[in-house]
Amino acid sequence: MAGHSKFKNIMHRKGAQDKKRSAMFSKLSREITVAAKMGTPDPAMNPRLRAAVLAAKAQSMPKDNIQRAIEKASGGDADNYEELRYEGFGPGGVSLIVDALTDNRNRTATNVRTIFSKNGGNLGASGSVSHGFDRLGLITYPAAAGSADAVLEAAIEAGAEDVESDEDGHQVWTAQESLHEVAKALESSLGEAESTKLAWRPQTPVSVDGDDAGQLLKLIDALEDDDDVQTVWGNYEVSDEVLEKLG
Repeated sequence: MAGHSKFKNIMHRKGAQDKKRSAMFSKLSREITVAAKMGTPDPAMNPRLRAAVLAAKAQSMPKDNIQRAIEKASGGDADNYEELRYEGFGPGGVSLIVDALTDNRNRTATNVRTIFSKNGGNLGASGSVSHGFDRLGLITYPAAAGSADAVLEAAIEAGAEDVESDEDGHQVWTAQESLHEVAKALESSLGEAESTKLAWRPQTPVSVDGDDAGQLLKLIDALEDDDDVQTVWGNYEVSDEVLEKLG
Protein backbone atom coordinates (compact mmCIF):
# COMPACT_ATOMS: atom_id res chain seq x y z
CA MET A 1 0.00 0.00 0.00
CA ALA A 2 1.47 3.34 -1.05
CA GLY A 3 0.70 5.28 2.07
CA HIS A 4 2.99 8.22 1.54
CA SER A 5 2.53 8.93 -2.14
CA LYS A 6 3.36 12.53 -3.01
CA PHE A 7 1.05 12.32 -6.02
CA LYS A 8 -1.97 14.50 -5.50
CA ASN A 9 -4.85 14.26 -7.93
CA ILE A 10 -6.40 17.71 -7.99
CA MET A 11 -10.07 16.91 -8.57
CA HIS A 12 -11.14 20.49 -8.06
CA ARG A 13 -9.32 23.76 -8.34
CA LYS A 14 -8.29 25.13 -4.94
CA GLY A 15 -11.12 27.32 -3.79
CA ALA A 16 -13.57 25.85 -6.27
CA GLN A 17 -15.58 24.61 -3.32
CA ASP A 18 -16.11 28.23 -2.30
CA LYS A 19 -18.95 28.67 -4.77
CA LYS A 20 -22.17 30.42 -4.07
CA ARG A 21 -23.72 28.62 -1.13
CA SER A 22 -27.18 28.45 -2.66
CA ALA A 23 -25.91 26.71 -5.81
CA MET A 24 -23.89 24.24 -3.76
CA PHE A 25 -26.84 23.44 -1.49
CA SER A 26 -29.03 22.92 -4.56
CA LYS A 27 -26.66 20.26 -5.92
CA LEU A 28 -26.33 18.58 -2.54
CA SER A 29 -30.12 18.54 -2.14
CA ARG A 30 -30.54 17.01 -5.57
CA GLU A 31 -28.15 14.15 -4.74
CA ILE A 32 -29.90 13.52 -1.40
CA THR A 33 -33.33 13.39 -3.07
CA VAL A 34 -32.13 11.02 -5.81
CA ALA A 35 -30.39 8.76 -3.28
CA ALA A 36 -33.48 8.64 -1.04
CA LYS A 37 -35.76 7.95 -4.02
CA MET A 38 -33.58 5.07 -5.26
CA GLY A 39 -33.53 3.33 -1.88
CA THR A 40 -34.89 3.70 1.62
CA PRO A 41 -35.12 7.21 3.15
CA ASP A 42 -33.14 5.97 6.16
CA PRO A 43 -29.42 6.92 5.79
CA ALA A 44 -28.43 4.03 8.08
CA MET A 45 -29.91 1.56 5.58
CA ASN A 46 -29.05 3.42 2.37
CA PRO A 47 -25.28 3.79 1.72
CA ARG A 48 -25.66 6.31 -1.09
CA LEU A 49 -28.00 8.46 0.98
CA ARG A 50 -25.67 8.26 3.96
CA ALA A 51 -22.78 9.46 1.77
CA ALA A 52 -24.92 12.31 0.41
CA VAL A 53 -25.96 13.42 3.90
CA LEU A 54 -22.35 13.31 5.13
CA ALA A 55 -21.28 15.45 2.15
CA ALA A 56 -24.03 17.96 2.97
CA LYS A 57 -23.03 18.10 6.63
CA ALA A 58 -19.39 18.63 5.64
CA GLN A 59 -20.51 21.79 3.79
CA SER A 60 -22.52 22.97 6.83
CA MET A 61 -25.87 22.43 5.13
CA PRO A 62 -28.66 22.99 7.72
CA LYS A 63 -30.40 19.89 9.08
CA ASP A 64 -33.79 21.24 7.96
CA ASN A 65 -32.56 21.45 4.36
CA ILE A 66 -31.27 17.88 4.51
CA GLN A 67 -34.54 16.59 5.92
CA ARG A 68 -36.60 18.44 3.31
CA ALA A 69 -34.49 16.92 0.54
CA ILE A 70 -35.09 13.43 1.95
CA GLU A 71 -38.83 14.01 2.35
CA LYS A 72 -39.07 15.36 -1.20
CA ALA A 73 -38.17 11.90 -2.51
CA SER A 74 -41.41 10.42 -1.21
CA GLY A 75 -43.58 13.35 -2.29
CA GLY A 76 -45.60 13.35 -5.46
CA ASP A 77 -43.88 16.52 -6.67
CA ALA A 78 -40.39 15.04 -6.67
CA ASP A 79 -38.55 15.68 -9.92
CA ASN A 80 -37.39 12.68 -11.90
CA TYR A 81 -33.65 13.15 -12.20
CA GLU A 82 -31.56 11.10 -14.58
CA GLU A 83 -27.91 10.30 -13.96
CA LEU A 84 -25.72 11.13 -16.95
CA ARG A 85 -21.99 10.84 -17.54
CA TYR A 86 -20.04 12.76 -20.14
CA GLU A 87 -16.45 12.13 -21.19
CA GLY A 88 -14.18 14.54 -22.96
CA PHE A 89 -10.79 16.14 -23.43
CA GLY A 90 -9.45 19.41 -22.09
CA PRO A 91 -6.41 21.57 -22.89
CA GLY A 92 -3.05 19.84 -22.51
CA GLY A 93 -4.43 16.43 -23.45
CA VAL A 94 -6.31 16.10 -20.17
CA SER A 95 -9.13 13.55 -19.82
CA LEU A 96 -12.29 14.66 -18.00
CA ILE A 97 -15.34 12.79 -16.69
CA VAL A 98 -18.44 14.84 -15.89
CA ASP A 99 -21.18 13.38 -13.67
CA ALA A 100 -24.57 15.08 -13.90
CA LEU A 101 -28.08 14.79 -12.47
CA THR A 102 -30.73 16.29 -14.70
CA ASP A 103 -34.45 16.49 -15.39
CA ASN A 104 -33.77 17.52 -19.00
CA ARG A 105 -31.25 15.40 -20.90
CA ASN A 106 -31.20 17.64 -23.99
CA ARG A 107 -30.55 20.82 -22.01
CA THR A 108 -27.67 19.25 -20.09
CA ALA A 109 -26.06 17.70 -23.18
CA THR A 110 -26.20 21.03 -25.02
CA ASN A 111 -24.78 22.96 -22.08
CA VAL A 112 -21.91 20.54 -21.45
CA ARG A 113 -20.98 20.38 -25.15
CA THR A 114 -21.02 24.18 -25.39
CA ILE A 115 -18.85 24.59 -22.28
CA PHE A 116 -16.27 22.15 -23.65
CA SER A 117 -16.09 23.85 -27.07
CA LYS A 118 -15.91 27.39 -25.67
CA ASN A 119 -13.05 26.52 -23.32
CA GLY A 120 -10.60 24.65 -25.51
CA GLY A 121 -12.02 21.18 -24.96
CA ASN A 122 -13.82 18.49 -26.92
CA LEU A 123 -16.69 16.29 -25.80
CA GLY A 124 -15.94 12.64 -26.58
CA ALA A 125 -18.02 9.51 -26.97
CA SER A 126 -19.03 7.35 -24.04
CA GLY A 127 -16.02 5.28 -22.96
CA SER A 128 -13.52 7.54 -24.72
CA VAL A 129 -11.63 8.42 -21.52
CA SER A 130 -13.09 6.34 -18.66
CA HIS A 131 -10.86 3.40 -19.61
CA GLY A 132 -7.98 5.47 -18.23
CA PHE A 133 -9.60 5.71 -14.79
CA ASP A 134 -10.45 3.24 -12.03
CA ARG A 135 -13.87 3.39 -10.37
CA LEU A 136 -13.11 3.30 -6.64
CA GLY A 137 -14.43 4.38 -3.27
CA LEU A 138 -12.92 7.56 -1.83
CA ILE A 139 -13.02 8.61 1.83
CA THR A 140 -11.46 11.94 2.75
CA TYR A 141 -10.29 13.20 6.13
CA PRO A 142 -8.83 16.55 7.18
CA ALA A 143 -5.15 16.70 8.17
CA ALA A 144 -6.27 17.06 11.79
CA ALA A 145 -7.65 13.50 11.76
CA GLY A 146 -4.16 12.20 12.49
CA SER A 147 -0.64 11.75 11.21
CA ALA A 148 0.00 10.02 7.87
CA ASP A 149 1.22 6.95 9.76
CA ALA A 150 -1.83 6.85 12.04
CA VAL A 151 -4.27 7.18 9.14
CA LEU A 152 -2.36 4.59 7.11
CA GLU A 153 -2.50 2.13 10.00
CA ALA A 154 -6.24 2.72 10.48
CA ALA A 155 -6.84 2.35 6.74
CA ILE A 156 -4.97 -0.95 6.54
CA GLU A 157 -6.93 -2.23 9.53
CA ALA A 158 -10.20 -1.15 7.89
CA GLY A 159 -9.40 -2.93 4.63
CA ALA A 160 -8.61 0.06 2.41
CA GLU A 161 -6.53 -0.28 -0.76
CA ASP A 162 -4.43 2.89 -0.72
CA VAL A 163 -3.87 6.13 1.16
CA GLU A 164 -2.54 9.49 0.00
CA SER A 165 -1.60 12.00 2.69
CA ASP A 166 -0.32 15.56 2.41
CA GLU A 167 -0.64 18.86 4.24
CA ASP A 168 -4.22 19.29 3.00
CA GLY A 169 -5.53 16.00 4.40
CA HIS A 170 -5.90 12.30 3.74
CA GLN A 171 -7.49 10.42 0.84
CA VAL A 172 -8.36 6.80 1.56
CA TRP A 173 -9.10 4.67 -1.51
CA THR A 174 -11.14 1.47 -1.36
CA ALA A 175 -12.62 -1.11 -3.69
CA GLN A 176 -15.97 0.07 -5.01
CA GLU A 177 -17.95 -2.65 -3.25
CA SER A 178 -16.28 -2.17 0.14
CA LEU A 179 -16.56 1.64 0.37
CA HIS A 180 -19.19 1.80 3.10
CA GLU A 181 -17.76 -1.10 5.07
CA VAL A 182 -14.34 0.60 5.17
CA ALA A 183 -15.93 3.99 5.93
CA LYS A 184 -17.78 2.52 8.89
CA ALA A 185 -14.60 0.92 10.24
CA LEU A 186 -12.65 4.18 9.85
CA GLU A 187 -15.37 6.16 11.61
CA SER A 188 -14.75 4.20 14.81
CA SER A 189 -11.01 4.96 14.73
CA LEU A 190 -10.76 8.37 13.04
CA GLY A 191 -14.22 9.89 13.50
CA GLU A 192 -16.63 11.11 10.84
CA ALA A 193 -15.12 11.58 7.39
CA GLU A 194 -15.32 14.80 5.38
CA SER A 195 -16.76 12.84 2.48
CA THR A 196 -17.52 9.27 1.41
CA LYS A 197 -18.25 8.66 -2.25
CA LEU A 198 -17.51 6.75 -5.42
CA ALA A 199 -14.79 8.42 -7.44
CA TRP A 200 -12.81 8.19 -10.67
CA ARG A 201 -9.09 7.75 -10.00
CA PRO A 202 -6.78 8.36 -12.97
CA GLN A 203 -4.32 5.61 -13.82
CA THR A 204 -1.78 8.05 -15.27
CA PRO A 205 -1.73 11.72 -14.20
CA VAL A 206 -0.97 14.44 -16.74
CA SER A 207 1.03 17.46 -15.61
CA VAL A 208 -0.39 20.72 -16.96
CA ASP A 209 1.12 24.21 -16.79
CA GLY A 210 1.26 27.54 -18.57
CA ASP A 211 -1.64 28.62 -20.80
CA ASP A 212 -3.03 25.08 -20.88
CA ALA A 213 -3.44 25.11 -17.09
CA GLY A 214 -5.28 28.42 -17.12
CA GLN A 215 -7.61 27.32 -19.91
CA LEU A 216 -8.21 23.94 -18.26
CA LEU A 217 -9.18 25.51 -14.95
CA LYS A 218 -11.60 27.86 -16.75
CA LEU A 219 -13.19 24.83 -18.43
CA ILE A 220 -13.56 22.99 -15.12
CA ASP A 221 -14.93 26.06 -13.35
CA ALA A 222 -17.51 26.55 -16.13
CA LEU A 223 -18.58 22.90 -15.92
CA GLU A 224 -18.89 23.03 -12.13
CA ASP A 225 -20.95 26.23 -12.38
CA ASP A 226 -23.59 24.44 -14.47
CA ASP A 227 -26.63 23.57 -12.34
CA ASP A 228 -26.89 20.02 -13.67
CA VAL A 229 -23.23 19.08 -13.17
CA GLN A 230 -22.53 17.35 -9.86
CA THR A 231 -18.83 16.47 -10.12
CA VAL A 232 -15.94 16.88 -12.54
CA TRP A 233 -13.09 14.34 -12.44
CA GLY A 234 -9.83 14.57 -14.31
CA ASN A 235 -6.36 13.08 -14.70
CA TYR A 236 -4.67 16.47 -14.49
CA GLU A 237 -2.03 17.59 -12.03
CA VAL A 238 -1.39 21.31 -11.54
CA SER A 239 1.45 22.35 -9.24
CA ASP A 240 0.95 24.84 -6.42
CA GLU A 241 3.43 27.16 -8.16
CA VAL A 242 1.31 27.22 -11.32
CA LEU A 243 -1.87 27.78 -9.28
CA GLU A 244 -0.25 30.73 -7.52
CA LYS A 245 0.79 32.29 -10.85
CA LEU A 246 -2.74 31.91 -12.14
CA GLY A 247 -4.07 33.59 -8.99
